[in-house]
Amino acid sequence: MKEDFEYLNVAERPVRILHVVGCMNRGGLETWLMQVLRIINRQRFQIDILTLNQAPGVYDSEVLSLGSQILYCPYQSNPLAYIAAFKGMFKKNGPYDAIHSHVHFFSGFILRLAKESHIPCRIAHSHIDLEVVERQSSWLRKKYFSLMRYWIQRFSTHGLATSSSAALNLFGPSWPKDMRVQLLLSGVDLKPFEQIEDSSSVRELWGIPPEAFVIGHIGRFESQKNHRFLIEVIVELIRQQPHIVLMLVGEGPLRSDVEQYVETLNLTQHVIFTGSRPDVPEILLGAFDAFIFPSNFEGLGMALVEAQVAGLPCIISDVVPKEADVFPDLVMRLSLEQSSVHWSSMILKHVQTISKQPLQTTLPVVKNSSLNIRNSISILTDIYTDAKK
Repeated sequence: MKEDFEYLNVAERPVRILHVVGCMNRGGLETWLMQVLRIINRQRFQIDILTLNQAPGVYDSEVLSLGSQILYCPYQSNPLAYIAAFKGMFKKNGPYDAIHSHVHFFSGFILRLAKESHIPCRIAHSHIDLEVVERQSSWLRKKYFSLMRYWIQRFSTHGLATSSSAALNLFGPSWPKDMRVQLLLSGVDLKPFEQIEDSSSVRELWGIPPEAFVIGHIGRFESQKNHRFLIEVIVELIRQQPHIVLMLVGEGPLRSDVEQYVETLNLTQHVIFTGSRPDVPEILLGAFDAFIFPSNFEGLGMALVEAQVAGLPCIISDVVPKEADVFPDLVMRLSLEQSSVHWSSMILKHVQTISKQPLQTTLPVVKNSSLNIRNSISILTDIYTDAKK
């Protein structure tokens, strides 16, 4: 390793960690990583971010303002050229004490390159359960998944997962016996909730009538989040309750398709597309009356945790990991095999039975739990600190 880098005095420099992501746009993983970057002691830990996409991300400017670098190493069709570019990037920007990869199966390739580049601490982090996607994949794709799992097993020094199902998907059924692997629930930064003094003007900002009952959803417009089914549920709800409004927070490649579907169904007056928003806590507290989350698969579901912090009745698919149920009484789980008609009737039943809880009740509970990122971040700092020894 010394032949690759001109070393600084280890005692004088911070622990250097390179996080690997697709792109720093606003999503569950990226938001969690930004929270870590804001909270962690940046004098002790220097975090840089490598993206596999050259496109600029929403969080890029804040990443740079916090003293971190953004390195770009987009994947190329020529594997040998990519390997050379990746190792060259390490030589130019190193040394790094740890690499922390968030790109699921592709982490196997990343960690192999990190091992060959002599990075001592190599972390594979599973944020999602792709079992559904894997089951529907071609035999060639399944071979790729198998190889990546093998490389993760061989080249990782640590494994982290947001839930038991996310751990099972990336690390296999023996993960509970593997001393390298542990759960790290994607905690929420509660500070924004604590700083909100008044969110009563949020509805006025979005032109929501006082009599409207707002059902909200937060998530990227991707097949995972199941927006089309969500719209079908709203159609059934509006037939029974004309004052229903759906508020969709997020961006993504399928947004225009969903907008077109809403227009085709003549629902434009009932559906609000907010785009990507930095003020999610205000929207949760000031606009939403209930939260819907019919995901096809999830790693944990940070948006669901935030919705419970806001005290909202939540209606979710039963594939969402149970680690996300902070307040079980607030959460109703439904099967995606059930019809949109069934979902709509159960939603009405749930919101009539369960009332929105005040922040004064929910906040102290989450603050003392492992879902408070300020509690869970110590797991990361312990791993990073050991990497420098």
